Order: sequence, then structure tokens, then C-alpha cells
Amino acid sequence: MRTSTRTTPRTKNRTAPRTTRRGATRPAPPRPRRRRHPHDDAPDTGPQFERIAALPDGPERRRLCDEVVSAWLPMADRLARNFRDRGESQEDLAQVAALGLVKAVRGYDPHRGNAFESYAVPTIVGEVKRHFRDHLWGLHVPRRTQELRNRVRAAQRSLECRVDDRPPGVAALAEAGGLTQEEVREGMAALESYRPLSLDADLSRGGDGGYSLADTVGGPDAGYERVVRMAAVRPKLRALSERERHLLYLRFYRELTQREIGARLGISQMHVSRLLNRICARIHDEIEADGGVPGRP
Repeated sequence: MRTSTRTTPRTKNRTAPRTTRRGATRPAPPRPRRRRHPHDDAPDTGPQFERIAALPDGPERRRLCDEVVSAWLPMADRLARNFRDRGESQEDLAQVAALGLVKAVRGYDPHRGNAFESYAVPTIVGEVKRHFRDHLWGLHVPRRTQELRNRVRAAQRSLECRVDDRPPGVAALAEAGGLTQEEVREGMAALESYRPLSLDADLSRGGDGGYSLADTVGGPDAGYERVVRMAAVRPKLRALSERERHLLYLRFYRELTQREIGARLGISQMHVSRLLNRICARIHDEIEADGGVPGRP
């Protein structure tokens, strides 16, 4: 007579220790911990938002808004710290982020069904980015150039941990940022362009013989203006009569006075003055009729 031995199915216990062939127990591998969300410590302000939406504008509504802003300030500070080391102090960034938080609290509608942080985070980040765009650039820079700068900066940070410790080149930054090499060069040119360099900035590399940026800036050269005027006057002088050219020669090249010129030519000083004025006025009118002196407005 056979007796059937039925074995009961074994249930798997993932947390129970495993037994090896030699009889030793081996602890089960730990379960992977869920990654903590950056806003897991978000306060529960749902009831306050419901009351804010139901109240008209007044002291009670403003008090509730201030209460909600105070509760969410830690999140605004965390978002502001993401923009550190970009040419602005952390205190100013925290104030700008708090301003964005105030705007988010005033504009949030709990009846839309979205969580407050999903509305507040883009509002705060947008306020901080707007602050960088409108207040930290000494010169007006196109928005496209500012965006290229940010993408190049993000690509540089992603490539900071290199084995050879060499700074990434243009080709590596273009590949990491999804940009062309020309766009990378444009973004790199704008990396440190928040504020223009002062004309008093010292450009020397040590020593007592330093020079500032103002020393390298050129100024107007009167010699160029003189050359341009001579080129415009020369054909008009050739068209004058021999007597008129001689009169101009004595006055402007020999630097004789009108009285001395009159004594040489046997005419009065008054006559010399009228002749000179008439000749100079005619040359001036002819030059203006030809379009004026080249290069002058």
C-alpha cells in the first residue's frame, strides 16, 4: 500500500534569510530605498488656500497669505541656492525667490486640482531667471545669447569630473550641451559678461609700470580730419585764379596780416579782407554742394 506524501507549496519570503549549502545563513539584500523628493517636507497648507480662495481682499486674507508664505519659505530658499555662484549674493537671490513665492501664493487657485508646489516652483524659478536677465547684465544682451550662456555653463558643470582634470574643449561642450561649436563659442563669450569691465581696471600683471583699460582706448586724431579737409579743398584751390591763390598763400601759408598783404599788393586792408572772405565763402559753398567733407555728418 502506497502512501502519497504531498508537499505543501513553499511561500517565498523575500525578507527571510537564505540558507546556503553548508548550512550557514546569509542575510537577504536590503531593499532599495525610495529617493526622497526635494519637497517631501512640504507643509500642509490646503485649508489655508481654501479659505484664501473664499475670502475677499482684506486683512484676514492677507494674514492667511503671509502665513502660507512663511510656511513655504524653506522651499524658496532651496530653489534660490540652485543659482548660487553666478555673480549675485545669496541674500539677494533669497529675496527674489521670496518675491516669486508671494506671487505664487497670490495667483494659486486650489480649485484647479494641482498641487501648490507644481505651480510655485516654475513661478519662483522664473522670477529668479528674470532677475538675472533684467538686473545683472551691464549691457543689453539678446535672450538667445543668455540662454546659450546657461546651456554652456550647464555643460561645463556636467563635465567637471574628468579623469585627466583638463577643462573640456569646445567640441566636448557642444556634444554635452547639444549645441554647435559656434553656439558654444558665443555662449562662452557671454559667460563672464554680467558687468562691463571698468575703464580704471588694472591690466598689468604686477610691477610698478601698470596701465589701465582707459590707457588702451584710442582717441580722436586731429591729423585724420586735416587730411580729409585738405583732400576736399585741393580741387577747389586749383580752380582759383592765380591772383586768388597768391592771396591765400600769403595769408594762410606765409601767415601775413591783412595789412601786410595789402602793402605788398598795393591795395587797402579792407579790400584784402573782402577778397579773402569772398574766396573762402565760395570754396565752402562748392564743397557743401558736392556733399560736404567726406566722413563728416
